[in-house]
Amino acid sequence: MKNMNLKKAILIVSICCIAIGMISCNNKKADSNMIFPKGEKITNTNFTGEVWLNNLVQADSINQNAVGSVTFEPGARTKWHSHPAGQIILALDGVGYYQEKGSPKVIVNKGDVIKCPADVPHWHGASAAAKFIQAAITGREKGETVWLEAVSENEYNK
Repeated sequence: MKNMNLKKAILIVSICCIAIGMISCNNKKADSNMIFPKGEKITNTNFTGEVWLNNLVQADSINQNAVGSVTFEPGARTKWHSHPAGQIILALDGVGYYQEKGSPKVIVNKGDVIKCPADVPHWHGASAAAKFIQAAITGREKGETVWLEAVSENEYNK
């Protein structure tokens, strides 16, 4: 009887290990389809929701542009902000939103390109139902990003 319980326990542990391994492999496969690794989770107050940043290029004296891959989980977004030298957003995956102050919200799909004019307040992030991955190319020659107020739930859902 003791031998039978031990065999059952070993079988259960083996099945659990296989299941965990399969889930882990499937998660790795999903991440391996990403163009760039997810990067580090952003913990500052300039974002709502879960957002990750992978700094791909730091602005320096040779090239004044910073480039980052940003992953927004569903519902995640930036605060209103502006860029003194403008920004270009390349939609890499998912469905996102982009809005300039005084204009309607735009739905952004994989393959879309958004040109954010210099000094124009705007926000961007994921749609409510899908994650959104973008490459952001930001000119730094005229200064850093200017962060403004949070995007309200009403603004986000409009």
